[in-house]
This record gives sequence, C-alpha cells and structure tokens, in this order.
Amino acid sequence: MYENLRNYVPINEQEEMDKQAILQFIERNDDVLKRSNLVAHMTTSAFIMNESLDKVLFIHHNIYNSWGWVGGHNDGNPNCLEVAIKEAKEETGLEEIHPFDEEILGVDVIYVGNHIKYGKYVPDHLHLNVTYLLIADESHDTVVKPDENSGVRWFSVEEVYDYITEDHMKPIYRKLIDEARKKR
Repeated sequence: MYENLRNYVPINEQEEMDKQAILQFIERNDDVLKRSNLVAHMTTSAFIMNESLDKVLFIHHNIYNSWGWVGGHNDGNPNCLEVAIKEAKEETGLEEIHPFDEEILGVDVIYVGNHIKYGKYVPDHLHLNVTYLLIADESHDTVVKPDENSGVRWFSVEEVYDYITEDHMKPIYRKLIDEARKKR
C-alpha cells in the first residue's frame, strides 16, 4: 500500500499536501491501519462507475444522510485496492465489480465529525483516504445494506451533485469524476 501511495502523482496542490500529510502520519503511527487510532486512520473508497464512465453508483449513507461513494476502514489490511473491492461488494450487493486499473484515482484527508455508530460514540477524527476507480454493470441488481445505507442508485455524472447534501464532498467527487473521465 505505501509504495503505491508513494508513487502516486498528485493532480493538484490539495492532493500534494494531503499525500504528504498521509505519508508523514503513516511514518509516525504504526496503528494507522486501525480504528484504534482515534486521531486519524487509513480508509479506502471505491468510486464505482459504469463502463462508459458517464454514471456513478452511490449509496445513501445512514450516518451522513447523503448520497456518496462506498468505502470503509482498512481495519488492518494494507492492500487498499482489496479493501475498495470488498467494501464495494458489501455496500452495494454487486458481485461483479472490477478495478478500472490498479492506480489510485485520488488522495484526500477528510474530516469526520463525531457521531454514533452501532450505539457507540465515535469522536471527531480524520480519514486518510485513497480512492480507486471500480467498474460495474448498471443492469445488475443492487442491494441495500440496512446497517450502513438506505439506498443504492446509479446517477448520471451531471445529476449526481443535486443529491449530495455534504457540500464538503462535492469538490472531491467532482475531482474524481474529472480524473476518471480522462481515462477514457
């Protein structure tokens, strides 16, 4: 995981700074892959698109009450691409999802406000996040994962912003869509 991140070429100043922050945090914290680090920990997101890269598959997150990407905590797994695929399958019910390639699509440090999850308090913290582009067939059936989301839906890349209520995530999604579409 670290080699892939070290080799990643940031697309803008935000990613350059976030990559530097993530690598510094990794060097100083041997528990970065675990949620037991209450300040920050590694997460991996899957940005799921259709073959033609004109639609995204988002879930409606229960905690954030917004439509957004899928993903999750690494929970000890250093293979971020593996985490992205596992989380994508679990959160959408899709069996057939494959990476567009093995390259990181985006790097972001994301603030997560305190909340309650599974009846337990989770304090404010940072997600040190890498994102991969995954491809799925939009004709396949999806399944809601009630403990995590209340909807799974395909959106055109033009309309998706109307459904995202977390304003701080819109620039991240815009960046990822732009980068994914450059891969065509």
